[in-house]
Amino acid sequence: MAEKAARPRRRSRASAAGREKNASLKFIPLGGLGEIGKNMYAVEYGDDIIVVDCGLMFPDQELPGIDYIVPDISYLEANREKVLGIIITHGHEDHTGALPFVLPRLNVPLYGTRLTLGLIGNKLKEDQPTLKTRMNEVKAGDVIRIGPFSVRFIAVSHSIPDAVALSIETPLGRIVHTGDFKLDSTPIDGRVTDYGAFAEEGDKGVLLLASDSTNAERKGFTPSERIISGTLEQLYRNYRTRRIIISSFASNVHRIQQVVDGAMRFNRKIAFLGRSMVRNVELARELEYLKIDKKMMVPIEDIGKVPDNQLVILTTGSQGEPFSGLVMMSRGEHRQVSLGDHDAVFLLASVIPGNEKLVNNTINRLFALGCEVVYEQDRQTHVSGHASSEELKIILNLVRPQYFVPIHGEYRHLVRHSQLAQEVGIPGRNVFVMGNGDVLSFSNGAKPRLKDHVQSGAVLVDGNAVGGLKSTVMKERRDLAEDGVLVIAAALDSRGGLMAPLALETQGVFISDDRKRVFDEIRAAAERVLKEFAGAPNIDAEAVARGIRSRVRDVLRRRSSSYAVVLPIVSIAGRESSTDETWLEKEFF
Repeated sequence: MAEKAARPRRRSRASAAGREKNASLKFIPLGGLGEIGKNMYAVEYGDDIIVVDCGLMFPDQELPGIDYIVPDISYLEANREKVLGIIITHGHEDHTGALPFVLPRLNVPLYGTRLTLGLIGNKLKEDQPTLKTRMNEVKAGDVIRIGPFSVRFIAVSHSIPDAVALSIETPLGRIVHTGDFKLDSTPIDGRVTDYGAFAEEGDKGVLLLASDSTNAERKGFTPSERIISGTLEQLYRNYRTRRIIISSFASNVHRIQQVVDGAMRFNRKIAFLGRSMVRNVELARELEYLKIDKKMMVPIEDIGKVPDNQLVILTTGSQGEPFSGLVMMSRGEHRQVSLGDHDAVFLLASVIPGNEKLVNNTINRLFALGCEVVYEQDRQTHVSGHASSEELKIILNLVRPQYFVPIHGEYRHLVRHSQLAQEVGIPGRNVFVMGNGDVLSFSNGAKPRLKDHVQSGAVLVDGNAVGGLKSTVMKERRDLAEDGVLVIAAALDSRGGLMAPLALETQGVFISDDRKRVFDEIRAAAERVLKEFAGAPNIDAEAVARGIRSRVRDVLRRRSSSYAVVLPIVSIAGRESSTDETWLEKEFF
């Protein structure tokens, strides 16, 4: 197990302070605690920081229009010169998805395994095509030095190939970070979790273990991914005469391989549909993580040439994503695939919390089209990639850490994992249930402290714009979604007289049956405001807009019990129009 020195970027002289004996060691979660997603953890010693993972989280229905949620990296930006690099444990979006937003602000080297860096490279080509990122490929078993840190990469089994755990040796002790893992004894690719490496690190002495908590509430052991092969075998047999459409995560290469293997056994061709699915399949084939005979593959535009009982279509959309392949098919809006009673649809994924309504709507539409639909509630169509409680205990016993922090999970998962740690003998005083932004500090000869806090939280991504979770934009979107908007436009001359009749427009506002009378009352209320300001030498357009908004709201609430957003637009000849600037405001980094 040779140790390689990673080429460090040029550092200031102040970085030497990181080697001082009195420097402290800090473990700082910036995302991933109390939530599923946006994993990001900083390990800091003196004037040096390495970051583990850089993930995103998908929004729920409380955040209309938001594409992604990424970690707040204010702390790392404020300490940009200290950051030596970002280490990625595996290629899932909740560990890599924030890189296109973070790397332009922290252009530091990346470290990851071959498939992980390949997936990241594809993502960056699409989202940040001009960004030049230094990527350092590693493999399980490698040990590299990054500043004062020596990092060992440990093979773990997960629902994507090439996942690793990390053992980070620091001047004050060793930190083991499991990444996402399970103890699958029969993985699809034969690459099992390296029990021996975990035990070796435990024998050396581990100061802190940070371990995946996703399935801490589940009893026993997580089943092997190979169970899916049996499920697929049965489904292929039961639906021999139908065309088969399978929806799965585009990053689950193991599951894609099982779909391909089943199609081969039953003499079916396979077509891949969806940009991320096609892109990931091409990459996995190129890197030889996916084995598929090219003769089996059919371009999606040629599926009409293949009989139904000889075709499998593998697509995205298992979470009901609005523009995914399966959802477009279920709506009858896909250009190449029309579904009907000759189709059997399999959803090979569990529903991510928050996506239940989207998925159920998709399933209902599929049934309405006449499809036979097989999903998780029906049969065993999904196996988790995360360790259950007994597996978590095994890792705790192998590593035998002095201190323990549960990571990657909602708060109840973290608490349950902390209880498991105490069950295997770790004292409760040595177990820390942390929150994002908390700082766990270690110093020579002193007990660790959990007192400090750095800025952390969520940053919302909407297209190319980003903003804070508390942005007024989100409140405005929720108000619009709930009550609609009424726009009233007034064009005035320099003395405040109307130059044209008031214009009204509504979107999403319920008005009583007597719509004309309500509109007349609204116009009359607005005109009364204008009369109050008429004749003034310097009319304040903002004050006019505020007055109109107040009077129109009163009319709407009295006549329709409506709390619609009222947006006055006041234009005065020779001046720019006035509107409520905060209504269109977006907060940026």
